[in-house]
Amino acid sequence: MRHMFGVLFAMILAAPPVLAAEPVQLHAAGSLKAAMGGLAGSFTGQTARPVETHFAPSGLLRERIEGGEAAQVFASANMRHPQKLASEGRAAPVVLFARNRLCALAQPGVQVSSDSLLDTMLNPDIRLGTSTPKADPSGDYAWEVFAKAENLTPGARAQLETKALQLTGGPQSAQPPAGRNPYGWVMAEQQADVFLTYCTNAVLAQQDTPGLQIIALPEPLAVGADYGLTVLQDVPRAAWELAFYILSPEGQQILAQYGLATSGLPAAE
Repeated sequence: MRHMFGVLFAMILAAPPVLAAEPVQLHAAGSLKAAMGGLAGSFTGQTARPVETHFAPSGLLRERIEGGEAAQVFASANMRHPQKLASEGRAAPVVLFARNRLCALAQPGVQVSSDSLLDTMLNPDIRLGTSTPKADPSGDYAWEVFAKAENLTPGARAQLETKALQLTGGPQSAQPPAGRNPYGWVMAEQQADVFLTYCTNAVLAQQDTPGLQIIALPEPLAVGADYGLTVLQDVPRAAWELAFYILSPEGQQILAQYGLATSGLPAAE
């Protein structure tokens, strides 16, 4: 880890300066919208460097970057998408900067608990919603839940993959009205009875649509999400400064305030 930060520090010293008026381009997972919005505001307040934020499913952001969209800092909801950019020579080594985990949202009238969650999801009368795998890591993590379910109930994986409604995170997914949380909106529109999403998203969805239940996944089904951070090649020094602020104790504390896990991450040795 010390070697990685040494590489990053050398890169920031070599990066060209940037005029204060030029915003840093931050591309971040949709699940980071609240947290990175708050962090970017704090960074700007301290440095006078504006940050232009772009939020979308991580897989779609990676495709946009590969397609030539101008980006400087990429904060993904998994490690795979930024690592692909790094392997292509487009970005610096990837750093794990936060963790999340999956929870279930349930409609108010659904009788469900952590212990009964798998049976509820398998119930033919229950509409199960997820994000879109490959485009949105949240969907990939939901498929990991389904794989774990197979160990508890033979045949569960195929049943869950078949019935899962991929309602968010895809290029063709319906967009919520301005100001609405996408998961709260999906549930308010009665598109699903149970929806698997990040626990941080579930809290925001419940604030958007009061009455929704948040169900913790039981330990045999629990799936965590590792969030990866990278900086694109040939970017101004301000982009590196933002990346280091995200990794700083102050930046990590801001992320923790939004429900992301930052304690226990690998430390410099």
